[in-house]
This record gives sequence, structure tokens and C-alpha cells, in this order.
Amino acid sequence: MRTGLAPALAFILLIAAESVAIAQTAQTSSPACHGPQQLKLVAELLFGRNIGGKPGVNEADWARFVAHELTPRFPDGFTVTDASGQSRNPANGAVVREAAKRVEIVLPGNDNDQARLDAVVTAYKREFSQHSVAVIVQSACVSF
Repeated sequence: MRTGLAPALAFILLIAAESVAIAQTAQTSSPACHGPQQLKLVAELLFGRNIGGKPGVNEADWARFVAHELTPRFPDGFTVTDASGQSRNPANGAVVREAAKRVEIVLPGNDNDQARLDAVVTAYKREFSQHSVAVIVQSACVSF
């Protein structure tokens, strides 16, 4: 009975190991860059503009935030676009819609890139009484 169990157990372990390897490869695979493109990390930040359920971060407030917080931390540049956001309030289940700013930054690849993103998020939350700022970081092929 033991001799029949060993091959079955080995087969199950082999299948499990292959599944883990495939999952890890899918999570860590990077796009294949061509020509002048280079593999970079690109951060997307989504800043809601409501304060206390009402519009609160106006264009002058935003421009000041960009000048004092974003530009000094990412002087090589970024892109800002207007957006509309929607989320569900976890406290009461109500759908919340608000104007937003979307910022894309091609990260330079420095050791402190994440710390600088964290500092921008912390500053926005503190200055405008926000609960969160969405941050998405992805690999991308980039050329300028």
C-alpha cells in the first residue's frame, strides 16, 4: 500500500510546485520592452477632492499642493488629469461621487521612490482631511 502512495504523493507535490511557479511567474513577469523603451515603474495616484462630503479642494488649493509637495519630490515631471471618482462609504454603504485628480509619475528608479510617494500621500491626507489616496504602481515600457 505504501508503494502506491509514494508515486501519487510525488505527483501531487510536483503539480503543486508547478502551480506555485506559474503563479509567481505571472505575478513577477515584466513586459518585453522594444526599441528605445526601458522598463520602469509607473505610479498612478488618485486624489479625491471632497472634504467632509462636499467639494473642498479647489484649483488654487490643488496648484499650491502640486507646487509644494509634488514638484519638489518629482522634479523630472508627472502628468495631472481631471477625473471623476466613485466609492462606497464603508460606514453607511452610500455611494460617494467626487471630482478627483489623477497623477501619473514615471518613477526614476531611486531607492527612495516609494518614500517620496508615501510623503506625497501623507501630505495630501493631512492637508485636506482625506482618509485615503489610491496608489497604483505598475511596470511599464517607457520611452521619451
